[in-house]
Amino acid sequence: MVYGMPRIPPEKQILKALNGDEAVAYAVKQSLVDVVAAYPITPQTIIVEKFSEFVADGEVHTEFVPVESEHSAMSTVVGAAAAGARAFTATAANGLALMWEILYIAASLRLPIVMAVANRALSAPINIHCDHSDAMGMRDSGWVQLFVENSQEAYDTVIQAFRIAEDPDVLLPVAVNLDGFFLSHTLENIRMLPDEAVHEFLGGYRDASKVKVKVDYFEEPVPLMLNPARPLSFGPLDLYDYYFEHKMHQVEAMKRVPEVVRRVHDEYAELSGRRYGDGVLVPYAVEDADIIITVLGSSGGTVRSVVKKMRERGVKVGTVRIRMFRPFPHRELAEILKGAKVVAVMDRAISFGSYGPSFLEINTALYPLREKPLLVNYVYGLGGRDLPPGDVEKMIEELVEIARRGEVEERLRFIGVRA
Repeated sequence: MVYGMPRIPPEKQILKALNGDEAVAYAVKQSLVDVVAAYPITPQTIIVEKFSEFVADGEVHTEFVPVESEHSAMSTVVGAAAAGARAFTATAANGLALMWEILYIAASLRLPIVMAVANRALSAPINIHCDHSDAMGMRDSGWVQLFVENSQEAYDTVIQAFRIAEDPDVLLPVAVNLDGFFLSHTLENIRMLPDEAVHEFLGGYRDASKVKVKVDYFEEPVPLMLNPARPLSFGPLDLYDYYFEHKMHQVEAMKRVPEVVRRVHDEYAELSGRRYGDGVLVPYAVEDADIIITVLGSSGGTVRSVVKKMRERGVKVGTVRIRMFRPFPHRELAEILKGAKVVAVMDRAISFGSYGPSFLEINTALYPLREKPLLVNYVYGLGGRDLPPGDVEKMIEELVEIARRGEVEERLRFIGVRA
């Protein structure tokens, strides 16, 4: 997080002590959202609970729909977004799993929904604490996935997410992932923009009529939205004669996402003074690093602090926090990692019978290189287990030894498991 010379300097911003869930709720409050559909689940509940207070107190003009399940919550925002509304929901873990069917529908219908996911382990045994197994379960559903390190970034990223999702070159749903309890329930000083600044950044309420499509039975292009005056079909039966081509539309939209993420991030940075790498990747001390560690989410701060400490000891180590996991920045990440001797990929999730999800992506990213760094996968923090700085130091010591030997004996390793 860097304060530069923003259009709205820090002293003109609103300072509040908020936990991560409350920070998300305030961002949604300022984002002129038309419809919020919600079902409570720990550790997400505070988001919609706080937002319901804004509704009850008349602070927003939002239709708040309390539903009977997460499946219904996603179904509700699908209908709202298809009708042209700016729509939001939030969930976690088993709730996200219950949305599974509708996640694919939301993406396939090109609906710019924004969802906050307070990352939590999936059952069983039941666990309400953080890991990324819920987010990794939806990684192939067609959603843009952004991961934040702290609650300030959660606030900033939710606002950016509406701009990204609604960009005519994207029109895809966006999930903003914040680590359950580590961020969702932890108090932090948050600098919030004035309401009018957020309204201006988003261009006011969503105007779905700006995106138009050519349909054979209308003379002029019509808005891509449900409207009885100009009836369109959303999600009809689509067999093999057209289905593949429609999937390619999603492929092409995903290709355009990184440019939009960077542009929106840069515009927001000019407004707020807060910058997170280039919006896609957040590198630290990688220029001359022999060892580079990749990480997602709140652990990025822990890893970065240890890297700084090890640098002071003369260890040439750096780190990259992956802010945008979908679409995955294969080429950009390979460019950063290619000069390293060893790359450690940290995953707060495991694919049973394989390696961690980030490891598989980074292995793919580095495959085209003629000379590749050695790769090691470290799975950590499942079910909310903490990542002490000492464990990161031990990992770096292992990596120094791997770099010295020039070979990896165990590619899949686990941090913090009791013997």
